[in-house]
Amino acid sequence: MNKEEFIKETKKLGINLTNPMLEKLEIYANFLLEYNEHTNLTAIKTKEDVYLKHFYDSLTLVKIASLETGKILDVGTGAGFPGLVLAIVFPNLEVDLLDSNNKKITFLQQCIERLKIKNVHLIYSRAEDYTKIHREEYDYVTSRAVAELRILLELNIPCLKVKGQFLVMKGNIKEEIAEAKTTLEILSSKIIKVEIVTLPKENSTRTLLNIEKEAKTDPKYPRTYDKIKKRMLKK
Repeated sequence: MNKEEFIKETKKLGINLTNPMLEKLEIYANFLLEYNEHTNLTAIKTKEDVYLKHFYDSLTLVKIASLETGKILDVGTGAGFPGLVLAIVFPNLEVDLLDSNNKKITFLQQCIERLKIKNVHLIYSRAEDYTKIHREEYDYVTSRAVAELRILLELNIPCLKVKGQFLVMKGNIKEEIAEAKTTLEILSSKIIKVEIVTLPKENSTRTLLNIEKEAKTDPKYPRTYDKIKKRMLKK
């Protein structure tokens, strides 16, 4: 996907990109590819794929949520997807990027300095440690293909405000949704929207979930990551 195709497809999402936004995305793409030559951040090696599989893919979240304003946490952000893209395109969002990989946080720090954007904060932490402290704080939490759904729910739901939304980006997750039913109930959350997205050009599919938190989370959650991974929540 070249830049012109990217602009055309994002318009179909209802997003009109300004020249300053496009300039920042170009800086981001160039720096990502340059940095990736000596530090492995992404398997994607071409600018066309960055625009399609990182930038456009990140922006498909507008299909399931209104992201004009609010405070959002991107858990396991990696090289900044989707969080940093959202920060560029929606400057009224307050975006926290969380990752436990120091080399990725180092890249993001340098990238943010180049982009000269002020609505982004970096957090170097494990999700379960951060969530225990920052409870009921965010309007949105998002995570892109980081772990299976039931694990993501327990790690991320606690830091959402009541009526906040957890925006999940994954592949085909029918089985994961079924397995997460009890976890959703225990964490007082429900799936309010499911959207299947087909990426232009390559026609691969993504599943987007919007999960709303209906009540405060019991302080005993999240458990430690080892316990979350080994034992599903049961009533």
